[in-house]
Amino acid sequence: NEIDLYLSPTLVDEPDLNSKLMQDEIFGPILPILSFQNEQELKTIISKYEKPLSLYVFSQNSDFYNRMIMQYSFGGGCVNDTIVQFSNNRLPFGGVGNSGIGAYHGKLSFEVFSHQKAIVKKATWMDIPLRYAPYKSKIKIIRRILNWF
Repeated sequence: NEIDLYLSPTLVDEPDLNSKLMQDEIFGPILPILSFQNEQELKTIISKYEKPLSLYVFSQNSDFYNRMIMQYSFGGGCVNDTIVQFSNNRLPFGGVGNSGIGAYHGKLSFEVFSHQKAIVKKATWMDIPLRYAPYKSKIKIIRRILNWF
């Protein structure tokens, strides 16, 4: 919506794993939701794809999400949230494999080929409404907050 500066998020529940949506990186407000019965089923799903740009894990079980972070190669991600790792300019951003390798030369070559994963873990007990669209009525306060950092 051009007036409210709002593009509706779209959740896609259990998309066909062979669909175009699941074959390409997504740069927009579309989030495929995949569920699984056990970790072996999850491993089968994840190993079907090249290294993703992001991985988002929703779980209260720290053993589980730490295993996911350590076991799979991906650009960056979040625990119990989505996309906030992009908004923190102090965290590295970039992919691995087909998702890219970032910039390199000198010291950056070592850093880029060493790949650091940026992970944000969000508490589930609090969520700030300012984060969510529509943003038109919130732009002034968002700019003040961003200028503060």
